Amino acid sequence: MSKLPGSTGISLLGDKSLEFYRDPITFCDRRIEKHGSRIFQARLLNKSTSFVCSVQGMQELLCDKASVFLKDPTDVMTYMYGDNIVTTNGEEASLLRLSLMNLFSGKCLASSSDYINSVCERNLKDLSSSAEPQSVYPIFKRLGSELVLGLFLNVKADETPETFEEITRLCTLHWHGIISAPVNIKMPLWSSGFCTALEARDKLMEIIREKLELEQEGFVGCLRSLPLPDPSCASQHLLLFISALIPKALASLLTSFTLALCGPHQEEVRAQARQDPTYLHQVLLEVQRLWPPFIGGRRIANQDTTLGGYHVPAGSAAMYISYAVHRDPEIFHQPHDFRPERWSGSLQCHNSFVSSPLHQL
Repeated sequence: MSKLPGSTGISLLGDKSLEFYRDPITFCDRRIEKHGSRIFQARLLNKSTSFVCSVQGMQELLCDKASVFLKDPTDVMTYMYGDNIVTTNGEEASLLRLSLMNLFSGKCLASSSDYINSVCERNLKDLSSSAEPQSVYPIFKRLGSELVLGLFLNVKADETPETFEEITRLCTLHWHGIISAPVNIKMPLWSSGFCTALEARDKLMEIIREKLELEQEGFVGCLRSLPLPDPSCASQHLLLFISALIPKALASLLTSFTLALCGPHQEEVRAQARQDPTYLHQVLLEVQRLWPPFIGGRRIANQDTTLGGYHVPAGSAAMYISYAVHRDPEIFHQPHDFRPERWSGSLQCHNSFVSSPLHQL
C-alpha cells in the first residue's frame, strides 16, 4: 500500500479550492504530469481529497467500493434538493433507481414522443435555414427547458407561457444557490444568493405538490403510482428533474455535438450518422467522452481503504474528474482525438463511465 502522490498541506492555508474550481482541467493535468499518476491528493473544500483521473480508479470508487465511498450528507446539493437518488447511498439508492427507471421506458416514455418531436421542431427549425452565424447554446438551453418542464411537470411553453417562464425563472434562482456561498442572509432591499435560492425552492415545491395532487396524466401521474419510500420522495425527485442543471447539461452536450460535426471536413461523419443509428450512438458517446457536462462527483471514505493501490484514510474525500477519466490513455488510444469508431469494439464495456445526466441517474 503506497502513499498518495501530492500533498494536502495544512488546514485552510493549504486549500486548493479556488485554483481547482477556476480551471479544473489545468489543475488536474499539471498534477498528473508532476506526479506521474492519475490518482493524487490535494486539499479541496478544506478536506484531504483524493483526485481520481483514471478509469480503473473510477471503477473502484463508484462500483467495487461503493459501500466504502459514500455521498456526503453535508453536501450543499443535499441541502438544496433533499433526499433523492443523487444524494442517497447503498440499498436505498438501488431501490430508487429500480423504481425510477420505469419512468424512462415503456408506456411513459412512448407517450411523450410526439411532444418531444414538436418541441425539437419548434426550437430548431430556423437553424438549418439561417444564413447568418447562430449562437446555438441559448437555443439548445431553451429546448432543454421546454423538454424538462413539459415532460416532468406537464407545463408546456406553447400552452401556458407565463407559467413556463415563471417556473424557469425559479429553477434558475434555485440552481444559482448551489454555486453561491452557503450563507443564508436576508436584509431590507438585499438577500444573499443562497437565501434567494431557498425562497425559490420553497415556491417550486408548492408548485410541484399541487401538480402531484391534481395531475393524472404523463410523468407526474406515473410518478405518483411508484412504490417510493415516503410521501415526500416524489416531490423531491421532481425538484431534481426540473433543475436548471438538466437544460444546461443538455445544451452543453448538444453544443459540443454541433461543434464536433460542423465544417466540410466532417461531411462524411454527418452522412454516416444520419444513415446509421448505431454509428450515431457512437458519435454521441464520443461527444460525451470528450466534453462531459459535469466536473465529476465527490464521495467520503467511511473507513481506511485504497484507490489504485494508494492508501486513502477514513473521513477523507475522493473526487472523480470526468474530463480526465474520459481521457485516460490506458483505456482510450489517442484520448484527445474525436474518433467515434472507437466505441465499436472492446470499449463498449466502458460506455457506462461516459457521464451524461441520465447515466448519472
